[in-house]
This record gives sequence, structure tokens and C-alpha cells, in this order.
Amino acid sequence: MKWSELFTSSIGKKWVMAISGLCLIGFLLVHVTLNTLIWANIFVPEDNGEIFNRAAHWLGSNLIPRILEVGLFLFFIIHIIQGYVLELQNRSKRGKGYKVPMGSEGSNWYRKSMGLLGTLIFIFLVVHISNFWISSRFGGLKEITYPDGETFHNLYGEMITVFQELWIVILYVLGCVSLAWHLIHGFQSAFRTIGVSNKKYLALLNATGIGFSLLVSILFAAMPLSIYLGWVK
Repeated sequence: MKWSELFTSSIGKKWVMAISGLCLIGFLLVHVTLNTLIWANIFVPEDNGEIFNRAAHWLGSNLIPRILEVGLFLFFIIHIIQGYVLELQNRSKRGKGYKVPMGSEGSNWYRKSMGLLGTLIFIFLVVHISNFWISSRFGGLKEITYPDGETFHNLYGEMITVFQELWIVILYVLGCVSLAWHLIHGFQSAFRTIGVSNKKYLALLNATGIGFSLLVSILFAAMPLSIYLGWVK
């Protein structure tokens, strides 16, 4: 396959979706790991968000994570654009199905709703970026100084403030539900696209994908819920 065909042929577009999707899955793993640090006060009652703020500062201030961050934005854009292109193609060619055999599972409703689910996730991302990433990278986020004299953006405090709004919490939860369904399909589909066809491996990937999708989405949804309900202060 020529490089130009990655963005013009049907198979090429699915390869782009698969590779960009796998990279974004890696990002989700890092992001959800960072988010779990908001519950550090369960084990360190006097923490008050310090561990989370320090970890967020490290990721935001080091060169390699910043370079990767730029790459991730490109992957987000490519993944979204290619997703809509494929959705439009699928709508115009109903009945042709996937180039990669999907079996009877291809009839599952979430396979036919990837465009809608992707749109809900996109709206969630716009709100999320405007609430946290923009203020963190371009100013406007309050700072906090800890006893050792070090000063960091108080991202933890900003989360406590933002997630007092019920509509934002609801939007995040809906976004996480959409993310779960999107990942359940996308996880195993990405591996199928890049050539994994062994039934044993596919069964393992399917189980891993479901577990990963549910765990990540539940943890993401638990973050705003635990703050809104007052479990995290």
C-alpha cells in the first residue's frame, strides 16, 4: 500500500483509524492513571490534592510528555476526521460491510452507532479541554504553594470547582458511557484491522478490550461523581 492510499483508500483509512485509535488507548491508560490520584486522600488524609497536582505538573512540564501531547492532538484530529469519513462512506454503501470479517458480532448496535458515539465523545472533549487544558497551558489556572516552597497549578482545586455543576457532571458521565461503547468496538476492531485473525488471540483481545473499556470508563465517570457527591473535597 502506498502512503497516499492511507488517506484515500478504504483499507488505508481503516488502518489510520486503527493506529491512531491504539495510540489514543495508550493515552487513556496514562490519563486514567493520573486521574486516580485524586483519591490519594483516602490513604493520605492530609494530601488535599498535592500528589495529583505534582503528577499533573510533571506531565505538563517535561519535554517528552509535551511532544507526545502534540502528537496526541494530531491523532485526535486524524481519528475524528477519518471516523466521520468512514461513517459517511458506510452510510452511502449500506450492505457492503467491513473489509475485515466481523462475523455475527457486526450486527451489534454500537458498531452501527460509532458516528453518534464519537460525536458525544467529541462534545465531551471540547468541554473538558476548555475547562482544564486551555487554562493549564495558556494561563488562568490558580496556583498553590506547598510547605516545601514549590508552586504548582492547582488543577485539583479547579476540578473541585468545575464538578460542582450538575450539567457538567452529567455530560461527563454520558461521555464516559459513550467512550465505553466506543472502546468495546474499537479495541478489538483495531487489532483485526492490522491483521490479527487467530481466533484464540481475538477471544483474548475481545475479553481484554471489554475489561479495559469498562474499567477506564468507570474510573473516568467516578471522578466527577465522587467530587459532586462530596466524597472528594
